Amino acid sequence: MTDEPPLRRRAAESRTGEVSPHPSSAVPEPADAGTETDTGAAVPLTAPREGTPAPVATPAELDEVVARFAAGTGPVALDAERASGYRYSQRAYLVQLRREGAGTALVDPLPLPDLSALDAAIAEAEWVLHAASQDLACLAEVGLRPRRLFDTELAARLAGFERVGLAALTEQLLGFSLEKHHSAADWSSRPLPESWLTYAALDVELLVDLRDALDEELDRQGKSGWAAEEFAALVRGGARPPRVRAEPWRRTSGIHRVRGARAQARVRSLWYARDQIAARRDAAPGRVLPDSAIVAAAELDPKDEKTLLTLPGFGGRSVRRLARTWLAALDDARQLPDDALPVSPAVEGPPPPHRWAERDPVAAGRLARCREVVVGTASAHRLPAENLIAPDSIRRLAWQPPEDITDATVAETLRTFGAREWQLGLLLPALTEALRVPSS
Repeated sequence: MTDEPPLRRRAAESRTGEVSPHPSSAVPEPADAGTETDTGAAVPLTAPREGTPAPVATPAELDEVVARFAAGTGPVALDAERASGYRYSQRAYLVQLRREGAGTALVDPLPLPDLSALDAAIAEAEWVLHAASQDLACLAEVGLRPRRLFDTELAARLAGFERVGLAALTEQLLGFSLEKHHSAADWSSRPLPESWLTYAALDVELLVDLRDALDEELDRQGKSGWAAEEFAALVRGGARPPRVRAEPWRRTSGIHRVRGARAQARVRSLWYARDQIAARRDAAPGRVLPDSAIVAAAELDPKDEKTLLTLPGFGGRSVRRLARTWLAALDDARQLPDDALPVSPAVEGPPPPHRWAERDPVAAGRLARCREVVVGTASAHRLPAENLIAPDSIRRLAWQPPEDITDATVAETLRTFGAREWQLGLLLPALTEALRVPSS
């Protein structure tokens, strides 16, 4: 939390005596006391101010939206809906935009996979997103790449808010409550229900108002410069696709229970068999075969269909139809020579911190002192420690500090890990001192 509560806007009553559902009619009013809860009831926001627009699905409709948004003014609020948990890909299945003078648009990227014309129309504007790192990659796939952005979730973290979800922030700062019950929906389905479209439009309805309230709070706390550096870093790298892991099968949930290289080979074989089917179907892998089923089969190593289908996770009709595929994958693992079995991967970077005391007590001491600096500094400035500096950066620094430990060398090392200047300004020289072995 911040030491002073931020400005909170409450709904004013309209001339008809009804509560206005739009932030444009809200009256600024100071918050009362220093908690995130408020005695005033939030106003439910149930419909966009101009109504729910129909999805844009044709080139002609897109041209009209491009013209509208090019003629609009001020920041552009954006959001994207994916189908995580339903589809294999992380593509956008709906793109929402709102701008002053342009209203709200819902664009269907299935028939319109290239939105570069829209990108050009809003290229010079600041883009406002909530949790931008979740959406930038899928927006880039359809040709939307910000040059400047404001991330309301990240801004809230830097400002010290404990609850940083969109609904929580709009309720606290703007006085409006948003329903979030469609957040886990299958947005790849068509046609999209009217209630889903309304939900999607409301996700961008208040984003610019929220941006203004958070910008004011950041400025009050003297953190605007910090936010600017963070937003610039998102623009530089946020659209990059996630790094492909060398052995993604090792992240199978429950794999820690699977003992022995041969059993791990069964996990690997089943994982890749499932992945191929999931990619071909464009279905979430867990909907093809749950991780728990992979682990159960790896542990028991069934040789026939009857035994396989008695295992947890293999009872569904679609899973049973693929029984021969799963048995073939298990047989492939069974036939592998010993030298083709999985081996423990080479560890990149420092070992897990719980092993430091045994492997290198001096490094363990450095890490403890560095963590103390980070936690103390973060607490003093009312922001999460992980937003002050990436925990992995501190582990790498403590495990292998520069030979000559100075503010300059420590700063340079952290810059190679992606640290921003505002972070270095807060942590140096205390971090430098923490790296030095204390005199006895």
